[in-house]
Amino acid sequence: MKGEDMMKSSVYPAVTVTDEGKAFLLGGQSWMYRNNLKEMEQGAENGRPVRVIAEDGTYIGTGFLSMKSHITVRILTRDPDQLLDSSFFRQRIESAWRFRKTTERENIDNCRLIFGESDLLSGLTVDRYNEILSVQITSAGMEMIKDVIYETLLEVLNSDGQNITGIYERNDLQARKKEGLPLYKGFWKECGASGKTVISENGLKLNVDYVNGQKTGYFLDQKSNRMLIRKLAEGKKVLDCFTHTGGFALNAAMGNAQSVKAVDVSASALAQAKENAELNGLEDRMEFIQADVFDYLQECREGEFDLIILDPPAFTKSRRTVDHAYQGYKRINLNAMKLLKDEGYLATCSCSRYMETELFEQMLRDAAQEAGVYLKQISVTQQNGDHPILWTAKDTSYLKFYIFQIIGRNA
Repeated sequence: MKGEDMMKSSVYPAVTVTDEGKAFLLGGQSWMYRNNLKEMEQGAENGRPVRVIAEDGTYIGTGFLSMKSHITVRILTRDPDQLLDSSFFRQRIESAWRFRKTTERENIDNCRLIFGESDLLSGLTVDRYNEILSVQITSAGMEMIKDVIYETLLEVLNSDGQNITGIYERNDLQARKKEGLPLYKGFWKECGASGKTVISENGLKLNVDYVNGQKTGYFLDQKSNRMLIRKLAEGKKVLDCFTHTGGFALNAAMGNAQSVKAVDVSASALAQAKENAELNGLEDRMEFIQADVFDYLQECREGEFDLIILDPPAFTKSRRTVDHAYQGYKRINLNAMKLLKDEGYLATCSCSRYMETELFEQMLRDAAQEAGVYLKQISVTQQNGDHPILWTAKDTSYLKFYIFQIIGRNA
């Protein structure tokens, strides 16, 4: 669009982006960075909508301005006629809900309803745990209109027959500091909920503490990958490392594994995992071990397990520490390969977007060579479908999940 077209949305002040930033944004990226800011029109306010234009007057998009973050504008629409009003957000929320009804039909009571950039709602994450929505906001603009967002969420879902009784704000994440936002958590409006609920994930009952649990309460992104383990585990001796509240271990037990050892350093996480095992009547075939996984793997016997699952926390949250993370991933994968029986199975993953796929696969090759084994690939997957990947937003692709059969070099 040329300069004259941008005037259709002249109700909002403009910020001008450099030619470098223009090329970046026209490629589909929704974040405009501060180092690409050329100038800002008078009247632009923190958290308010602005138009992004190029130096030649080309309209690029409309989004929320942040005066404090390196992400200066989060573009929400490329339509020069579009106002960022309540009807706009209702349409986006309805679109996200239709997507989940299609992709998450069997787990609609426990899924990610809105995944930021992937749902063209940058700065907003919404997870559903039965009758409660657990919400995280990471932009000043979304914070300013959160009442509109919350009311619209309730209207859209309840009008479609969903019984949503409360919204819990998990706005205690550190990313908010970059936007100059305070950290807090609590119910948006009092609803009498306890802060805990029991969800059903593919028939498995799980306790979720959305007040004190990790992220918004639970790791929903591994849902489909846990089903892969359930299908693979029958008759096997299984070791689940970094088990947290037992997601993979419980699915292995539900898949009729011969035995399951679940290891985590956190006593509180293991306590929840034990409760989940009892909730599903799986405790007799499961053992919960509190230990540092790096140390525990050193203590196990070679050939002790048929299936090992490695689901560690992100070893790196920035590009500066990728080399250190590489060594951490290699160490646990190398040890796991040694502990598996010949023709055993390894499920291994990384949830860090900074650990790029190519580097993660090189790490696996290096570990296999050092362990003296072959890797026979069974599957390569990513995050569950309720965390969709938007191909123009690289940050939405972060989880890598591999399953291999391990074959000895002398085979």
